[in-house]
Amino acid sequence: MKKILLVSMLHNVTELVKKIEPDLAGKTVTYIPTAAIAEEIEGMAEKETEMLEKLGLTVDVLEVSTAAPERIREKLTKNDMIFVGGGNTFFLLQELKRSGADQILIQEVNKGKLYIGESAGAVVAAPDIGYSAEMDSPEKAPDLKDYTGLGLVDFYVVPHIGNPDMGEGAEKIMEKYGSELELISIDDYQAILVEDGEMKIY
Repeated sequence: MKKILLVSMLHNVTELVKKIEPDLAGKTVTYIPTAAIAEEIEGMAEKETEMLEKLGLTVDVLEVSTAAPERIREKLTKNDMIFVGGGNTFFLLQELKRSGADQILIQEVNKGKLYIGESAGAVVAAPDIGYSAEMDSPEKAPDLKDYTGLGLVDFYVVPHIGNPDMGEGAEKIMEKYGSELELISIDDYQAILVEDGEMKIY
């Protein structure tokens, strides 16, 4: 029984998260900030850690690009849920695959562990991430040759519709792939919940 929550910007929808998952307090979350490294987003990990703590969660940061394999397995298996933050989707997928974190993460989510994916963390849940090249630079992941995503969902998330910076890329994706892929677009204040095989947009 998979439970997956996909968002553009988690800090905009924390009230929604509490409504969807009311018993967060006291739970532990593995937070993967890896996607932000490639975009050099200053202070993002600190801000997102603070946001998760305000939801009542105990945050266990996992930087998959530098963590040892045993640490990756331990952190992904022991905590109650997984949050994958935003940044560059291609770099994120490259590091998840290189470290082996992708397979452990998929196993844990398939067992029923809540997965929260934000922006790049939402896109990487799709069957393939190639479509996101309209928003993200594949050049930031020079070792990634296979764009097969985690396949946690069977559709393709397009985050940041209407965003002043990233909205143009999102619109390009909708135009280019709208007729061939099952695209689900969300703005910065929406969320997609997949539970028991059913999808809802909030």
